[in-house]
Amino acid sequence: MPRMEPTPTALTRPFWDATREQRLLVQWCDACDAGIYYPRWACPTCLGTDLTWREASGRGELYTFNVVHQAANPMMGDMVPYVIALVDLDEGVRIVTNIVRTRDEDLKVGMAVAVAWEPLSDGRSLPVFRGA
Repeated sequence: MPRMEPTPTALTRPFWDATREQRLLVQWCDACDAGIYYPRWACPTCLGTDLTWREASGRGELYTFNVVHQAANPMMGDMVPYVIALVDLDEGVRIVTNIVRTRDEDLKVGMAVAVAWEPLSDGRSLPVFRGA
């Protein structure tokens, strides 16, 4: 079964368009300078709506993770075991992602990670992370 692929919306289209070039974009609030992830219409810190996109370095630190051995969604069944993680980007934004190409026994909270890209069927790429 193929991987479930996100459907871009008017809000998320800049993020997904950048993934065609394997660039990781993060929203920023111009009013309070807060990084925002996942994309939103208003800043969760100050409720400002003057938001812009900035390119992230793709480097960060593993905040926490879980190794999934039994997929709750049948579309992920062929991928088990897989790792769901929270990654703190160097820019100060925490994102939800998968860790790939890293052995489960090598995963450690605080370890350095770097963005990797998983191709999607329409030319976009899914940002995932690997041990750096």
